[in-house]
Amino acid sequence: MAPLSGMSELTVEALVEQVLARNPSLAQMAAAYDAAAARSPQVSSLDDPLVGTTLAPGALGSRPDGYRVEVFQRFPFPGKLSLKGEVARAEASAAGRDVEGMRQQLTEAARDSFYEYYLVARATAVNEEILKLLRSSKTTAEDLYKTGRVKQQDVLVLDVEIGRRRNRSVLLDRQRRVAVARMNALLHQPPDTPLPPPPKEVKVEGDLPDPNALRDQALSQRLDLLALTDRIAGAQAALQLAHREYYPDFDVMGAYDSFWDNSGQRLQAGVRINLPIRLTRRGAAVAEAQARLAELQAQFARQQDQAGFEVQQAYEQWRESLLTVRLFESEVLPAARLSVKSAQTGYQTGDASLLVLLETQRNLADLQDQYYQATAEFFRRRTVVQRALTGSPSTSPLPMPPERPMPGQPGSPTGMSRQ
Repeated sequence: MAPLSGMSELTVEALVEQVLARNPSLAQMAAAYDAAAARSPQVSSLDDPLVGTTLAPGALGSRPDGYRVEVFQRFPFPGKLSLKGEVARAEASAAGRDVEGMRQQLTEAARDSFYEYYLVARATAVNEEILKLLRSSKTTAEDLYKTGRVKQQDVLVLDVEIGRRRNRSVLLDRQRRVAVARMNALLHQPPDTPLPPPPKEVKVEGDLPDPNALRDQALSQRLDLLALTDRIAGAQAALQLAHREYYPDFDVMGAYDSFWDNSGQRLQAGVRINLPIRLTRRGAAVAEAQARLAELQAQFARQQDQAGFEVQQAYEQWRESLLTVRLFESEVLPAARLSVKSAQTGYQTGDASLLVLLETQRNLADLQDQYYQATAEFFRRRTVVQRALTGSPSTSPLPMPPERPMPGQPGSPTGMSRQ
């Protein structure tokens, strides 16, 4: 059974929950993190001990004392292994940020596809509403034609306009199927799997938060900044490790040598160290580690500035959408509906022409499309604000749609053709 099949109406929360549970991209990133986390025990443990033996030719014959057995274990200078573990853990922690980043990307893709689905459904409803108005106007025109008050041209013009609207229904049905296929791809199921219908209305409620608080929040929780913090910690450990390379490592040896006639000398122990005299190589390693640390610190400072800009930019776009929605709700749409009613009455009484009636109906359709577009953009831009707060990459596991033209513009998914 499909995960959302039992719902009477699709919600954005349910879609996001199922996408996070089913999309394989998250499992892919989690596996990458597990691989990175498994690196630390490998680099922070001792090398395997070495066992060797020496045999004299006589040991293969009757003499039992012609052999030597040795065991070696290398011990790095104190602190080297722990620093290697710190570097690996820092990289693993940064990789863990990528897992959360993928969660944010999937959430953004799911929300965007949901509002695209909602927008197509609302455009379809607007188209059906205008079709109903056009058919009502055609009935009026036919009655007026029978009484000789208008010409047959009015009826024919309305037939053409109705045909255009029916053709638009075909276009919107195709867009609905594509939106469903996109959500199914995110849900990791066949593209033609049926989904519950979107809600009939999503409300824009409440006020926007303070942008200063949002910027402060971004600086404390953005994933890119946290990942850079992890990598800076790793670079600092790597710099300390480069300094430790000036100190020697130790090989501890234990042996039993049967070549010695004195049995008290057969058990032996020894230590050897490397001589860290290649100072040019070690100095270059320190310089490289210092440069890498400076690069990450500068990148962190630059990314902080970028974070503040991204939050402010996303906030201003979000605010614009809120003001647009409020304007349409309080002024534009009520005036457009009154204009249609007035034109209908005027056409029936002969005070308004058919062209005036059609223009008011077209305007109403366009404005309703723009209203739903602005509503969907409000929630899309809220998701962009959330991305700016978390700092997850702007790329998506699936191709994101291009910037959508406003209704009435060429290429608009909800615009009205005026050919």
